[in-house]
Amino acid sequence: MKRLFLLSIILPFFATHWYLPEAITLSKQIIESTTPPSETNPFATIGDIPLPRGYERIGIPEHSFGMFLRKLTLKKNKTVYLFNGQPKINQDAQFAVINLSIWEKDLQQCADAIMLLRAEHLYENKKFEQIRFTDNANVVYKFTAHGNRNDFDKYLEKVFSYCGSLSLEAQLKKRPTMEGLDIGDVLIKGGSPGHAMIVVDVAINSEGKKIMLLVQGYMPAQDIHVVINPRNTKISPWYVVDNESDIQTPEWVFQPSQLRHW
Repeated sequence: MKRLFLLSIILPFFATHWYLPEAITLSKQIIESTTPPSETNPFATIGDIPLPRGYERIGIPEHSFGMFLRKLTLKKNKTVYLFNGQPKINQDAQFAVINLSIWEKDLQQCADAIMLLRAEHLYENKKFEQIRFTDNANVVYKFTAHGNRNDFDKYLEKVFSYCGSLSLEAQLKKRPTMEGLDIGDVLIKGGSPGHAMIVVDVAINSEGKKIMLLVQGYMPAQDIHVVINPRNTKISPWYVVDNESDIQTPEWVFQPSQLRHW
């Protein structure tokens, strides 16, 4: 009886304490996922993702930020990987993965992914003087080593280290309503916790109703990916643009008032 009594005390202790490090590791999403890799993605670019019936993509200038986003290429493999090479635990949030390399540091998170896309567009079009981001202390980080890719990567690492969702929210301009939404706009809630996602394509129907595609990075740093629409699976991954309703994404909920533009 004494042995049984001791076991009844010891076993619960080990159940709650012995595996604590594993639980912490799981919460940080650093171990290999038990979710099998997703099926192959059949679409080559953002612009190839099919539209719901009755919609057409909006017209945009050839060398604009919007066209840059629409032409982003997609990986065949739909698995999202973390910065350390491990699959993300949640493999249900993404529709497709953007074909961009992930840094081997835990830096390229949600707001960083958006700043990366913006900077890459400006760098590609040699608009170096427009590549600038501001931190929480209003210090402006400008890219000055024009045309040097190695210096550009070092610049981005500094931006990722000192700028984030709070500073990006302050840097961007507020959209009065969702009706004015355009490609390149950002849904953002600055802070910790905070999150940010970018609109990478927009379509419209004959009644003037808009729909959008959303892309995100996340924590820990991971592949940038197009998210599904968990609320409306019939038109997923597209989202109806509505000034009255919250935007429920797989891992965050935004308010319409949190829409920003460059």
